Parts: sequence; C-alpha cells; structure tokens
Amino acid sequence: MKIVHAWLSELVEVPADVDLVAREISLRGFELAGVENGVIDFEITANRPDCLSHLGLAREASVIWGGPLALMDADIHWGDAVPVSIEDPDLCPRYAATVFDVRVGRSPEWLVRRLEAAGVRSINNIVDVTNYVMLEIGQPMHAFDLERLGGGRLIIRRARPGETLRTLDGVERTLDPAMLVIADAGRAVAIGGVMGGQESEIGAATTRMVLESAYFQPASIRRTSRRLNLKTEASTRFERGGDVDAPLAGLARAAQLLQRIGAAQPGATVDVHPAPQPRVELGLRGSRIERVLGLAVPGNDVARILGGLGFVVTADGEDRWRAVVPTFRADVVREVDLIEEVGRHFGFDRLPTTFPVLAAAQAPPDARIESDRRIRTALTASGLTESMTFAFIEREAAAPFCEPGATPAAIANPLSEKLAVLRPSLLPGLVDSCSHNRRRGRKDVRLFETGSRFMASGEGRAVALVWAGAGNAAHWSAAPRPADFFDVKGVVEVLCSAFGLPDVELVGTASRFLVPGRAAAVRCGSVPLGLLGQLLPAIAEARGLPAGEEVYVAELDTDALAACAPGWELRAESLPKFPSIVRDLSILVDEALPAAAVRGTIRSAAPEALRAIVEFDRYQGKGIPEGRVSLSFRLTFRSQERTLTDDEIDTALNTIVGALERGHGAHRR
Repeated sequence: MKIVHAWLSELVEVPADVDLVAREISLRGFELAGVENGVIDFEITANRPDCLSHLGLAREASVIWGGPLALMDADIHWGDAVPVSIEDPDLCPRYAATVFDVRVGRSPEWLVRRLEAAGVRSINNIVDVTNYVMLEIGQPMHAFDLERLGGGRLIIRRARPGETLRTLDGVERTLDPAMLVIADAGRAVAIGGVMGGQESEIGAATTRMVLESAYFQPASIRRTSRRLNLKTEASTRFERGGDVDAPLAGLARAAQLLQRIGAAQPGATVDVHPAPQPRVELGLRGSRIERVLGLAVPGNDVARILGGLGFVVTADGEDRWRAVVPTFRADVVREVDLIEEVGRHFGFDRLPTTFPVLAAAQAPPDARIESDRRIRTALTASGLTESMTFAFIEREAAAPFCEPGATPAAIANPLSEKLAVLRPSLLPGLVDSCSHNRRRGRKDVRLFETGSRFMASGEGRAVALVWAGAGNAAHWSAAPRPADFFDVKGVVEVLCSAFGLPDVELVGTASRFLVPGRAAAVRCGSVPLGLLGQLLPAIAEARGLPAGEEVYVAELDTDALAACAPGWELRAESLPKFPSIVRDLSILVDEALPAAAVRGTIRSAAPEALRAIVEFDRYQGKGIPEGRVSLSFRLTFRSQERTLTDDEIDTALNTIVGALERGHGAHRR
C-alpha cells in the first residue's frame, strides 16, 4: 500500500520527516517496504483491511503522535432517483447509490499527480475520483452510465447459469450462480466487488451517472476473484472484510470531490440496508491486560489508545471498560484483540522480559516426531536422499495409486490442473521428482519422503522411496549394476529393523502399480505394513522416465510400523562369552515355495540357541528334479551360558529337517 506523505498530512498532523513517519508507523506492526520522494510503501497484513487506505494509517498515526484526525462530513440528499433491489442480502448486506449530472473530462493536475504517486493511472475525472476515494478512505466504488442501464434500475443478484459479461479489461467472462452481479433490468452490468462491465462504463458522452458504494460478503468476493482469476484493487479490499458503514461515507466524499473539481453535481441517494446488525461490544479488564502483556497499563492510556483507534470506550467499574468495536475493525472479536491494540500503541519495547509461568507440566512430544527421526536416520544411512513434494498432485498421476474402485479426493478450487487432487500415495510425487532429476542429468536417483496421504479409507501417514539407476556406487573394483528388487527389499528391512522389527515377512501380491511377479506385501505378523516392488513401466514412462528403465518403489504405513514396534527403549547385551557353531543345510523343495516360509519353519523348529539364518545359495539344473529347487542356508548357533556340543547341534539339525519334511515335503541333500 503506497501512502503519499502530503496526502497523509491532510488527514492527521504528523512530523514532516518522512523517514520518521515510516519508522514510527512500521514499529506499530506494519512492515515497511520503502520510502521514496514522500511516498511510504507498507505491506499490510490480511487481517487489517482498514489500513489499506490513507485514513486507516492516519488513524494509527493520530494515536502515535496525538494529532487530531480529520473527519470528512458532507451532506447527503436522500431520494429514489434510481430504484435499487437486493435479491441476495447474504452476499450484499448493503448497497447505496447516488445519481449525478456529470461532465466527463481530464482531472486537475493535483489529482493526477497524487494518484500517480500512489501508483494509479489517471483515466478521467469521474473514474479518478472513485479511485481517489478508495485510496483515501478504503471504500471501492463504481460508476455506471445511467443512460446505458436497461430500465434505469439496479438489481443485486446471483449470476444466472451460463451468463456472460465483458468486463472493463475487455475479456468476455462466463459467470456461475455462486457469483454476485450488479444487473439492470435485462443483463449483468458488473461483477459485484470485482470489476464493472464495458457496456455500462463511463465515456466521453456520459451526462448522467449512477455511483455505487456497497458492502459485499468477503468470502463471496474471494471465491469469485479466484474462479475468474481476476484480482483488482476493489476485490483486494472487499475480500479481506470491508466496513459496512463506509458506503455512505464513500458517496459523500466522492460528491464533495466531484463538486470541488467541477465534474458533477450530486442528486438523490438511495441506501438499501435490509438487516442492520448491532455493533460488537467487548469487555476489557485491567488485570487481564497485565497478565497478557506482563505489566499494568494506566487506565488513561487504555482509554486514549482505544478511543483514538475508533472504539467507543466507557468505564465499567474499577479498572474495567466496555468497548464498542467500530465496523471497520472486523478483526477485533475478543478481549485479547483489544489487549493487542493497547500493547501495540503503549509500546512493545516497554514490555518487560519475563519467562512465562508454566501452570502444568509440558506435554510429551508427539510420538510421530521420534518415528520420523528413526525413518530419516535409517534411510539416509542407506544412501537415500529426503525429498519434499506437494500434497496436491495431478489427477492423472494419482489415478494408478488409488484404492480399487476409488477416485482421488478433488480440490474444490485448485490453483492449476497439476494441483487438482490430494495425493492417495507419496509415490506419485517421488516418481515425478525422480523424473525431474533424470532430465537434469542425474542417472542414479534414490529418494524417500515421509508425510500424509489421503485415501478413500481415510488420511494416514506413510514413508515411501523410489530407486532408479545403479544399485551400487561407481568404483574401480567392480562395474556398476542396475538396481533390482533386492536392493529395495534390503532398504525396507533396514527400516523395519530401526523399529525393532527384524523378522518382517514379504509375501507375493498383486498391485495396480507394480509389475506382477516383482511385487511383495510387507507384513508384521497379521499386520500389513505396505508394498514394495518394480513400478509398472507404463506408469514410469507416462511420468517422463526413460523407456525400458526399471524403477523400484516401496511405501509403508508409518503408523502401523510404530504400532508394531516393541518400544523405543535402548537395549544392550554383553559381548558373547562362548563360541558360535555354524552349520550349512541344503534342502530340496518345490520351486514355488517362498524362501520366507522355509525360514519361518526353521525358526519355529530350532532351539533358542539359533542366532541367525542366512540364505546363501539357490540352484536349479543338473542333478535337481524338475519342479524342485535346492536352497542352502547357513545356520549360526550360540548359547549365552555355555559352549554347545556337536551332539546338541546335530539333534537341532535333525529336528529342523524333520519339520521341513513334514511341513514342505523337503529332502535334505
């Protein structure tokens, strides 16, 4: 918001030093962007639409320096020269209009210079005055050529389905019933609170005009502006929350200026306000001010600050007040909001530095923080890089990862088609990140991400990873090899081990986005944890990855991981005192039998002394019957209490072989 120093000085007595003005006002919560040639540029936060005007900041300045604020009073002539009807008072609670006899021409030089200093281009004397009033008091207005209004009347209604309007920027826009329009007897002539239409604009031949000044429901203007991709100075003010009492003040000030420059003579004014609302009244306690700010503020200062900011303050007992909130302060709805106003102008620099008193013990940290930390530690140690992608993704990218029969959750008002739906999985974003890296010369990509996903069954948290390119780092001692299923399987096992789950089970499964035969479900007992496998080539190519390249992915439910974890306690064991005994076991089993099933049978049949099982060979060919496969396991036995004997190990092996024969029809080689 550009504030012209000379203009500000007309509204309130302030020091002549522009730098001082900027510094003092910026200390009260408005970010200073720059000062040049008597123009102060402020960044106004979204909750302070009252300060999107010279009057709003003049009000702040008047409290800072104690100078009187110039009030603008003007006469209004009431009448019904133009009929006005509001069909939707929820979207337009108040609409006022004045008829003028006008002479359209060039604005005087002082008005042009002041508008240009504030960053507004001069058009003609009528439009310039409406812009001037908007910048001065914050009330947007729009002028219609009365002779070009069908039926000579104004109707505030919702747009009809498929209704179109050519706006002042020359664009033909299609409207919908969620949008508010200003219409004459036959058609829409303006988009309420956003922009007027070309067919009723003021031109050189205009002799009579209707000047509108209204209050529109903020959410409606915000939705309309976004749907039409049309941002204007008017919509910026209305969508943040205007002043329901400002329409008449705007018309009065405009009439005063138009007469001053000889551009128009005002006629009758009509004000339609179907359901006036009572003012908000709040209580304020001195004890509460002291508790929140950390010091007692004198009662005289409380009344001075709030009164200067436009609140009507009355005493309500000792060290207590009642404050009627002005209509231009829609952001003040609680007692603590009043305390903030007092604190700002009493001076945050005067508040003592104190530590807050804790009335209760600090809540324990969210368990998800520790869970995410373990995930990051395990996966970065495995050579992966953390990625952060958007929760909003493209509909086509989300479709393959939805649950069967489900569709991705659509965003009601997406910023673009590439951000149209909520992600049902973290994998689409990671695959796109992988593609992005490949297009920029990164051949080997290993990424992971933790975050929320939004499925038909509900929202949940997950960790996902994608691996493309080489499975091992380049080194002179060995040629690089492409990543495979077992690389991703190993990372998943490391991740599960970080949660104290060393014996998770992988079971072959079918998936909409994984290659059949190279897809596995990860389980901990009966609890499903997630999926891993090779991404379907069609999906990889559709997201821009090279044809023929194998891409491996995995996604696990972090809440399920944490639920299965035995606990976060660190456990330490003394180093083994007794030697271990290693025996190799080779068996013949059916080739369709998963190795995990064999491993589970070995564990269940073995004594407690079995410490590790490692598969080190798989063989099919000469000497092996058709349909059978030879699996070799290395078993490590060790006791914490004594040295094991060969007889004990032989007995254990015989027991294991017997269980394999009964359970899987295995034969020892």
